[in-house]
Amino acid sequence: MRVFEGFQKGVNLGGWISQFDKYDHEHFRTFITEADIADITALGFDHVRVPVDYNVLEDEEGKRLDSGYGYLEKCYSWCRKHNLNMLVDLHECYGYSFDPLKKDMDRERFFFDEDLQARFLRLWTQIAETFKQDPVHVAFEPLNEVVLGSVAEAWNVVLRNYWKTIRAICPDHYLVFGSTHYSHVTDIPLLEKPADDKIVFNFHCYEPLIFTHQGAYWVEDMIPDFRIGYPTSLEEMREASLRVLPNRREGLFEESVTELGPDFFEKIFAAALKKAEEDNAPLYCGEYGVIDLADNGDKIRWLKDIHSVFHKYNIGRALWNYKEKDFGFVDERFAECREEFMKCL
Repeated sequence: MRVFEGFQKGVNLGGWISQFDKYDHEHFRTFITEADIADITALGFDHVRVPVDYNVLEDEEGKRLDSGYGYLEKCYSWCRKHNLNMLVDLHECYGYSFDPLKKDMDRERFFFDEDLQARFLRLWTQIAETFKQDPVHVAFEPLNEVVLGSVAEAWNVVLRNYWKTIRAICPDHYLVFGSTHYSHVTDIPLLEKPADDKIVFNFHCYEPLIFTHQGAYWVEDMIPDFRIGYPTSLEEMREASLRVLPNRREGLFEESVTELGPDFFEKIFAAALKKAEEDNAPLYCGEYGVIDLADNGDKIRWLKDIHSVFHKYNIGRALWNYKEKDFGFVDERFAECREEFMKCL
Protein backbone atom coordinates (compact mmCIF):
# COMPACT_ATOMS: atom_id res chain seq x y z
CA MET A 1 0.00 0.00 0.00
CA ARG A 2 1.38 3.40 -0.98
CA VAL A 3 1.98 5.83 1.88
CA PHE A 4 0.64 9.38 2.11
CA GLU A 5 4.05 10.74 3.09
CA GLY A 6 4.03 13.33 5.85
CA PHE A 7 0.35 12.77 6.60
CA GLN A 8 0.38 9.59 8.66
CA LYS A 9 -0.52 10.86 12.13
CA GLY A 10 -2.60 14.01 12.30
CA VAL A 11 -5.35 15.84 14.12
CA ASN A 12 -8.19 18.11 13.01
CA LEU A 13 -8.50 21.77 13.96
CA GLY A 14 -12.29 21.66 13.79
CA GLY A 15 -14.23 24.49 15.40
CA TRP A 16 -11.64 27.13 14.55
CA ILE A 17 -12.38 28.55 11.09
CA SER A 18 -15.07 25.98 10.40
CA GLN A 19 -18.16 24.99 12.39
CA PHE A 20 -17.71 27.94 14.74
CA ASP A 21 -20.61 29.23 16.83
CA LYS A 22 -20.54 32.65 15.19
CA TYR A 23 -18.40 34.63 12.78
CA ASP A 24 -16.08 36.35 15.24
CA HIS A 25 -12.51 37.51 14.60
CA GLU A 26 -11.69 37.33 18.30
CA HIS A 27 -12.54 33.63 18.17
CA PHE A 28 -10.48 33.15 14.99
CA ARG A 29 -7.49 34.89 16.62
CA THR A 30 -7.59 32.97 19.90
CA PHE A 31 -9.13 29.50 19.42
CA ILE A 32 -6.00 28.14 17.72
CA THR A 33 -2.65 29.83 18.33
CA GLU A 34 1.00 29.02 17.77
CA ALA A 35 1.07 27.43 21.23
CA ASP A 36 -1.50 24.88 20.06
CA ILE A 37 0.56 24.03 16.98
CA ALA A 38 3.65 23.60 19.17
CA ASP A 39 1.64 21.32 21.48
CA ILE A 40 0.47 19.21 18.54
CA THR A 41 4.08 18.72 17.44
CA ALA A 42 5.13 17.84 20.99
CA LEU A 43 2.41 15.17 21.09
CA GLY A 44 4.04 13.45 18.11
CA PHE A 45 1.72 14.38 15.26
CA ASP A 46 3.09 15.04 11.78
CA HIS A 47 0.24 17.16 10.34
CA VAL A 48 -2.96 19.05 10.95
CA ARG A 49 -6.13 18.87 8.89
CA VAL A 50 -7.51 22.41 8.77
CA PRO A 51 -11.25 22.58 8.04
CA VAL A 52 -12.23 26.00 6.69
CA ASP A 53 -15.66 27.26 5.62
CA TYR A 54 -16.14 29.32 2.48
CA ASN A 55 -17.55 32.28 4.43
CA VAL A 56 -14.19 32.78 6.14
CA LEU A 57 -12.50 33.13 2.74
CA GLU A 58 -15.17 35.00 0.77
CA ASP A 59 -18.30 37.03 1.40
CA GLU A 60 -21.77 36.06 0.20
CA GLU A 61 -21.10 37.65 -3.19
CA GLY A 62 -17.89 35.68 -3.59
CA LYS A 63 -15.47 38.55 -2.93
CA ARG A 64 -12.17 37.53 -1.37
CA LEU A 65 -11.75 38.13 2.37
CA ASP A 66 -8.06 38.72 3.02
CA SER A 67 -8.58 38.18 6.75
CA GLY A 68 -9.61 34.58 6.15
CA TYR A 69 -6.59 33.80 4.02
CA GLY A 70 -4.53 35.44 6.74
CA TYR A 71 -5.66 32.81 9.25
CA LEU A 72 -4.71 30.00 6.88
CA GLU A 73 -1.35 31.58 6.08
CA LYS A 74 -0.60 32.14 9.75
CA CYS A 75 -1.39 28.49 10.47
CA TYR A 76 0.94 27.48 7.65
CA SER A 77 3.76 29.60 9.06
CA TRP A 78 3.28 28.06 12.52
CA CYS A 79 3.26 24.58 11.00
CA ARG A 80 6.51 25.17 9.16
CA LYS A 81 8.13 26.58 12.30
CA HIS A 82 7.08 23.53 14.30
CA ASN A 83 7.62 20.89 11.60
CA LEU A 84 4.01 20.04 10.81
CA ASN A 85 2.38 19.54 7.43
CA MET A 86 -1.03 21.01 6.65
CA LEU A 87 -4.06 19.62 4.81
CA VAL A 88 -6.45 22.39 3.76
CA ASP A 89 -10.00 21.00 3.85
CA LEU A 90 -12.86 23.09 2.44
CA HIS A 91 -15.48 22.04 4.97
CA GLU A 92 -18.38 23.94 3.38
CA CYS A 93 -18.66 25.74 0.05
CA TYR A 94 -21.26 28.22 -1.16
CA GLY A 95 -24.36 26.16 -1.92
CA TYR A 96 -23.36 22.97 -0.09
CA SER A 97 -23.01 21.75 3.49
CA PHE A 98 -22.83 18.29 5.02
CA ASP A 99 -24.02 19.67 8.39
CA PRO A 100 -27.06 17.65 9.55
CA LEU A 101 -28.19 20.58 11.68
CA LYS A 102 -28.77 22.63 8.53
CA LYS A 103 -32.12 21.00 7.88
CA ASP A 104 -33.14 23.13 4.89
CA MET A 105 -29.94 22.56 2.90
CA ASP A 106 -30.46 21.10 -0.58
CA ARG A 107 -27.60 18.58 -0.57
CA GLU A 108 -28.01 17.66 -4.23
CA ARG A 109 -28.13 20.99 -6.05
CA PHE A 110 -24.41 21.81 -5.94
CA PHE A 111 -23.49 18.67 -7.87
CA PHE A 112 -25.64 19.66 -10.84
CA ASP A 113 -25.40 23.47 -10.74
CA GLU A 114 -22.69 24.84 -13.04
CA ASP A 115 -22.76 28.30 -11.45
CA LEU A 116 -22.19 26.94 -7.95
CA GLN A 117 -19.37 24.74 -9.23
CA ALA A 118 -17.77 27.65 -11.06
CA ARG A 119 -17.74 29.64 -7.82
CA PHE A 120 -16.30 26.63 -5.98
CA LEU A 121 -13.46 26.41 -8.52
CA ARG A 122 -12.79 30.17 -8.30
CA LEU A 123 -12.40 29.84 -4.54
CA TRP A 124 -10.08 26.88 -4.92
CA THR A 125 -8.03 28.75 -7.52
CA GLN A 126 -7.28 31.39 -4.88
CA ILE A 127 -6.44 28.77 -2.25
CA ALA A 128 -4.12 27.02 -4.69
CA GLU A 129 -2.43 30.30 -5.63
CA THR A 130 -1.86 31.01 -1.94
CA PHE A 131 0.02 27.75 -1.30
CA LYS A 132 1.40 26.84 -4.72
CA GLN A 133 4.98 27.34 -3.55
CA ASP A 134 4.94 24.33 -1.22
CA PRO A 135 3.82 20.97 -2.63
CA VAL A 136 5.70 19.04 0.05
CA HIS A 137 4.08 20.40 3.20
CA VAL A 138 0.60 21.40 1.97
CA ALA A 139 -2.14 19.15 0.58
CA PHE A 140 -5.68 19.99 -0.57
CA GLU A 141 -9.06 18.38 0.11
CA PRO A 142 -11.75 19.79 -2.21
CA LEU A 143 -14.86 19.30 -0.08
CA ASN A 144 -15.83 17.63 3.18
CA GLU A 145 -18.33 14.75 3.29
CA VAL A 146 -20.57 14.39 0.28
CA VAL A 147 -23.76 13.18 1.93
CA LEU A 148 -25.87 11.63 -0.82
CA GLY A 149 -24.91 8.40 -2.53
CA SER A 150 -27.12 9.40 -5.45
CA VAL A 151 -24.64 12.09 -6.55
CA ALA A 152 -21.62 9.76 -6.78
CA GLU A 153 -21.35 10.03 -10.58
CA ALA A 154 -21.85 13.80 -10.55
CA TRP A 155 -19.26 14.11 -7.78
CA ASN A 156 -16.70 12.37 -9.98
CA VAL A 157 -17.36 14.98 -12.67
CA VAL A 158 -16.82 17.78 -10.13
CA LEU A 159 -13.60 16.12 -9.00
CA ARG A 160 -12.29 15.86 -12.57
CA ASN A 161 -12.90 19.57 -13.11
CA TYR A 162 -11.33 20.36 -9.74
CA TRP A 163 -8.29 18.25 -10.65
CA LYS A 164 -7.83 20.09 -13.96
CA THR A 165 -8.17 23.47 -12.27
CA ILE A 166 -5.72 22.75 -9.46
CA ARG A 167 -3.17 20.98 -11.63
CA ALA A 168 -2.87 24.08 -13.82
CA ILE A 169 -1.57 25.91 -10.72
CA CYS A 170 -0.19 23.19 -8.45
CA PRO A 171 1.11 20.23 -10.48
CA ASP A 172 2.68 18.40 -7.53
CA HIS A 173 0.45 18.87 -4.47
CA TYR A 174 -1.35 15.87 -3.01
CA LEU A 175 -5.10 16.04 -3.65
CA VAL A 176 -7.32 14.17 -1.18
CA PHE A 177 -10.58 12.85 -2.66
CA GLY A 178 -13.37 11.71 -0.35
CA SER A 179 -16.28 9.43 -1.06
CA THR A 180 -20.07 9.71 -0.69
CA HIS A 181 -22.38 8.80 2.23
CA TYR A 182 -20.44 11.17 4.52
CA SER A 183 -17.12 9.87 3.13
CA HIS A 184 -17.95 6.33 4.18
CA VAL A 185 -15.18 3.82 3.60
CA THR A 186 -17.40 1.40 1.67
CA ASP A 187 -17.99 4.09 -1.01
CA ILE A 188 -14.30 4.48 -1.90
CA PRO A 189 -14.67 2.10 -4.90
CA LEU A 190 -17.08 4.62 -6.48
CA LEU A 191 -14.31 7.20 -6.88
CA GLU A 192 -12.72 7.70 -10.29
CA LYS A 193 -9.02 8.48 -10.11
CA PRO A 194 -7.29 10.62 -12.77
CA ALA A 195 -3.96 9.40 -14.13
CA ASP A 196 -2.07 11.14 -11.34
CA ASP A 197 0.17 9.63 -8.66
CA LYS A 198 -0.61 12.40 -6.17
CA ILE A 199 -4.27 11.48 -5.61
CA VAL A 200 -5.20 10.15 -2.15
CA PHE A 201 -8.44 8.30 -1.32
CA ASN A 202 -10.04 9.68 1.83
CA PHE A 203 -12.68 8.25 4.14
CA HIS A 204 -14.07 9.02 7.60
CA CYS A 205 -14.63 6.34 10.19
CA TYR A 206 -16.94 6.62 13.17
CA GLU A 207 -17.93 2.96 13.21
CA PRO A 208 -19.94 1.71 14.97
CA LEU A 209 -21.78 5.04 14.97
CA ILE A 210 -24.03 3.90 17.81
CA PHE A 211 -20.88 3.77 19.99
CA THR A 212 -18.79 6.69 18.72
CA HIS A 213 -21.77 9.08 18.68
CA GLN A 214 -23.67 7.85 21.72
CA GLY A 215 -25.81 10.69 23.05
CA ALA A 216 -24.87 13.04 20.19
CA TYR A 217 -27.49 15.78 19.91
CA TRP A 218 -26.99 16.27 16.18
CA VAL A 219 -27.58 12.63 15.16
CA GLU A 220 -31.17 12.03 14.07
CA ASP A 221 -33.07 9.64 16.39
CA MET A 222 -30.22 9.52 18.95
CA ILE A 223 -31.42 9.29 22.56
CA PRO A 224 -29.57 11.96 24.60
CA ASP A 225 -28.83 9.70 27.56
CA PHE A 226 -28.11 6.55 25.52
CA ARG A 227 -24.81 4.88 26.45
CA ILE A 228 -23.09 1.71 25.27
CA GLY A 229 -19.66 0.22 25.99
CA TYR A 230 -16.87 -1.06 23.74
CA PRO A 231 -16.26 -3.78 23.01
CA THR A 232 -19.48 -5.61 23.42
CA SER A 233 -20.97 -8.44 21.41
CA LEU A 234 -21.74 -7.81 17.78
CA GLU A 235 -25.33 -8.85 18.46
CA GLU A 236 -25.74 -6.27 21.23
CA MET A 237 -24.22 -3.48 19.10
CA ARG A 238 -26.45 -4.35 16.14
CA GLU A 239 -29.56 -4.55 18.32
CA ALA A 240 -28.81 -1.14 19.85
CA SER A 241 -28.21 0.35 16.42
CA LEU A 242 -31.47 -1.04 15.03
CA ARG A 243 -33.38 0.21 18.03
CA VAL A 244 -31.89 3.69 18.34
CA LEU A 245 -30.64 4.49 14.81
CA PRO A 246 -32.86 2.48 12.46
CA ASN A 247 -31.74 4.51 9.42
CA ARG A 248 -27.96 4.40 10.07
CA ARG A 249 -26.71 0.82 9.70
CA GLU A 250 -23.57 1.17 7.55
CA GLY A 251 -20.57 -1.12 8.15
CA LEU A 252 -21.91 -2.69 11.31
CA PHE A 253 -24.29 -4.75 9.19
CA GLU A 254 -21.87 -5.90 6.48
CA GLU A 255 -22.30 -9.64 5.93
CA SER A 256 -18.58 -10.31 6.32
CA VAL A 257 -18.52 -8.83 9.84
CA THR A 258 -18.64 -11.52 12.54
CA GLU A 259 -17.22 -9.71 15.59
CA LEU A 260 -16.06 -6.35 16.89
CA GLY A 261 -12.36 -5.58 17.29
CA PRO A 262 -9.55 -5.14 14.73
CA ASP A 263 -11.18 -7.72 12.43
CA PHE A 264 -14.28 -5.50 12.21
CA PHE A 265 -12.29 -2.58 10.84
CA GLU A 266 -10.24 -4.76 8.52
CA LYS A 267 -13.40 -6.16 6.96
CA ILE A 268 -15.20 -2.86 6.45
CA PHE A 269 -11.98 -1.38 5.01
CA ALA A 270 -11.46 -4.31 2.63
CA ALA A 271 -13.06 -2.86 -0.51
CA ALA A 272 -11.30 0.49 -0.01
CA LEU A 273 -7.95 -1.25 0.45
CA LYS A 274 -8.51 -3.22 -2.75
CA LYS A 275 -9.45 -0.07 -4.69
CA ALA A 276 -6.44 1.83 -3.36
CA GLU A 277 -4.13 -1.04 -4.31
CA GLU A 278 -5.60 -1.32 -7.81
CA ASP A 279 -5.33 2.43 -8.41
CA ASN A 280 -1.95 2.76 -6.68
CA ALA A 281 -3.33 5.45 -4.37
CA PRO A 282 -2.60 6.05 -0.68
CA LEU A 283 -5.51 5.61 1.71
CA TYR A 284 -6.26 8.23 4.35
CA CYS A 285 -8.82 8.50 7.16
CA GLY A 286 -9.48 12.22 7.48
CA GLU A 287 -11.73 11.92 10.54
CA TYR A 288 -12.20 9.33 13.28
CA GLY A 289 -12.79 9.45 17.01
CA VAL A 290 -15.17 8.88 19.92
CA ILE A 291 -17.51 11.41 21.51
CA ASP A 292 -16.52 12.78 24.92
CA LEU A 293 -19.68 11.30 26.48
CA ALA A 294 -18.31 7.77 26.10
CA ASP A 295 -16.41 5.98 28.85
CA ASN A 296 -12.68 6.77 28.67
CA GLY A 297 -11.63 3.14 28.88
CA ASP A 298 -13.94 2.28 26.00
CA LYS A 299 -12.41 5.08 23.93
CA ILE A 300 -8.94 3.66 24.48
CA ARG A 301 -10.02 0.16 23.48
CA TRP A 302 -11.67 1.47 20.29
CA LEU A 303 -8.59 3.51 19.39
CA LYS A 304 -6.28 0.54 19.86
CA ASP A 305 -8.42 -1.58 17.56
CA ILE A 306 -8.72 0.92 14.72
CA HIS A 307 -5.05 1.91 14.95
CA SER A 308 -3.92 -1.67 14.64
CA VAL A 309 -5.48 -1.71 11.17
CA PHE A 310 -4.20 1.78 10.27
CA HIS A 311 -0.69 0.62 11.11
CA LYS A 312 -1.00 -2.70 9.30
CA TYR A 313 -1.90 -1.02 6.00
CA ASN A 314 -0.04 2.30 6.36
CA ILE A 315 -3.29 4.26 6.38
CA GLY A 316 -2.69 7.92 7.20
CA ARG A 317 -5.21 9.54 9.49
CA ALA A 318 -6.33 12.68 11.32
CA LEU A 319 -8.09 12.38 14.65
CA TRP A 320 -11.26 14.35 15.26
CA ASN A 321 -10.71 16.64 17.13
CA TYR A 322 -7.93 18.63 18.82
CA LYS A 323 -10.12 21.04 20.79
CA GLU A 324 -13.80 20.96 21.72
CA LYS A 325 -16.51 19.99 19.15
CA ASP A 326 -17.58 17.18 21.52
CA PHE A 327 -14.48 15.15 20.64
CA GLY A 328 -11.61 17.33 21.89
CA PHE A 329 -8.72 15.84 23.84
CA VAL A 330 -7.16 18.97 25.35
CA ASP A 331 -10.07 19.83 27.62
CA GLU A 332 -9.82 19.42 31.39
CA ARG A 333 -12.47 16.69 31.43
CA PHE A 334 -10.23 14.52 29.28
CA ALA A 335 -7.14 14.88 31.48
CA GLU A 336 -7.56 11.60 33.33
CA CYS A 337 -6.96 9.46 30.22
CA ARG A 338 -4.84 11.82 28.12
CA GLU A 339 -1.54 10.01 28.66
CA GLU A 340 -2.92 6.57 27.79
CA PHE A 341 -4.88 8.08 24.93
CA MET A 342 -1.76 9.58 23.37
CA LYS A 343 0.09 6.26 23.64
CA CYS A 344 -2.61 4.73 21.46
CA LEU A 345 -1.98 7.25 18.70
